[in-house]
Amino acid sequence: MNNSERIALLHKMRTEAQLGGGEERIHRQHARGKNTARERLTLLLDKGSFRELDPFVTHRSYDFGLEKERPLGDGVITGYGTVNGRLVYVFSQDFTVFGGSLSESHAEKIVKIMDMAMRNGAPVIGLNDSGGARIQEGVISLGGYAEIFLRNTLASGVVPQVSVIMGPCAGGAVYSPAITDFIIMVKETSHMFVTGPEVVKTVTHEDVSFEELGGAHTHASKSGVAHFVADNEEDALFISQQLLSYLPQNNLEDPPYLPTTDDALRRDPELDSIIPDHPNKPYDMHEVIQRVVDDGRFLEVHRHYAQNILVGFARLGGRSVGIVAQQPSYLAGVLDIDASIKGGRFVRFCDAFNIPLITFEDVPGFLPGVAQEHGGIIRNGAKLLFAYCEATVPKITVITRKAYGGAYCVMNSKHIRGDLVLAWPTAEIAVMGPEGAVNIIYRRQLAEAADPAAERARLVAEYRQKFANPYVAASRGYIDDVIEPHETRPRLINALEMLRNKRDANPYKKHGNIPL
Repeated sequence: MNNSERIALLHKMRTEAQLGGGEERIHRQHARGKNTARERLTLLLDKGSFRELDPFVTHRSYDFGLEKERPLGDGVITGYGTVNGRLVYVFSQDFTVFGGSLSESHAEKIVKIMDMAMRNGAPVIGLNDSGGARIQEGVISLGGYAEIFLRNTLASGVVPQVSVIMGPCAGGAVYSPAITDFIIMVKETSHMFVTGPEVVKTVTHEDVSFEELGGAHTHASKSGVAHFVADNEEDALFISQQLLSYLPQNNLEDPPYLPTTDDALRRDPELDSIIPDHPNKPYDMHEVIQRVVDDGRFLEVHRHYAQNILVGFARLGGRSVGIVAQQPSYLAGVLDIDASIKGGRFVRFCDAFNIPLITFEDVPGFLPGVAQEHGGIIRNGAKLLFAYCEATVPKITVITRKAYGGAYCVMNSKHIRGDLVLAWPTAEIAVMGPEGAVNIIYRRQLAEAADPAAERARLVAEYRQKFANPYVAASRGYIDDVIEPHETRPRLINALEMLRNKRDANPYKKHGNIPL
């Protein structure tokens, strides 16, 4: 074989690899409203930046008729490229090849790029579209999954990991995305579940559809498995690009700086009137955040889950920050089981990747009730507390209104190494709300009063005047300063600059024992 023949063979094999499972299966993929594995990579990565690895790998099975079909690539496209000029490692499962099922060779390709990502300090993006383990390979394919799970675990906190679910993801396959940092699902076309509807019906006699059991809406609003819901595949890949723009390449780098034309000294007088005069009247914390951050841009994470707490990414003075905030317009911003888990995991992610934390606090306490106590509010609430205590990144808190009871302590107070705690004049910092406190402190006095209602109103007003303000805490140094709301943006940007070279560390240990 001469050189020209060798080159012709290479072109032939590359063309074969490009076609995956063949043109007919590609047409079926398009008919389902889905892109091919290669088309997805083209949408995700900078033009011309993708470099494929292992395009000629094939499976090694000689049983069950598989020896007759040995497509190049074995159902997954792997390699590296750039997103907005920054290196990422990627794998994209090809549903046109054996339904994207995972074999030994398929798994080895994914493991290779994950190992490369850890060695070279760059994010891993997985585009999942697979029917699960390749049954014909039996335990060998299960071993492949386990190898991937191990890499997901070792890479956790070292490089960012993003899973984009573009089709089915079932059985043991779900645990790889579950270990990664963020999961993006597509409406109607992506599904995740440990056991499918048919098995559920057989075992529990529950009749449920694919969408109800494991669709994007279910996992975004009920289970909390999905962090983002995309309208279509293009939207899912755009969300991935946005997300990466806030994240460092690895745990040894700082987050990227993005210059902004939004004035660092900008003051927003609308914030001065955003807190209602009545202490029990809600307001939307989204508006507070958008008025403070650069260009009003806030990439919210877990938007549809545990909506009493908000988490997400923004920039202040060009610097990437993680934001945790109560939402007074949903359950009054109370902390419950789901909110604690949601907040705790986000805080730990930001701490792992050197992203400063900004906390906007308006919390009336932890949600009372039998369901919460029996569901483990003590154990789960402690997760958020543990995360804040453990975090060593710059941590700044702004108390906008209520900061009651144990929730005051949890939400990045000075006592758990909060670097700077600011309060608006509307802040109320106390063990509990005035009404509850009066009922306990003055129980006997109220019982003996000629007009209990009038006496209660008087005592509540007295308690509110004495304790429902930030100045008692400020007199002890628990609040570093009381500021006018319109000052919030410049004060936060100034504080981030002051904390830019912060050095803090935890005692040496293998790892802590968070109350999982």
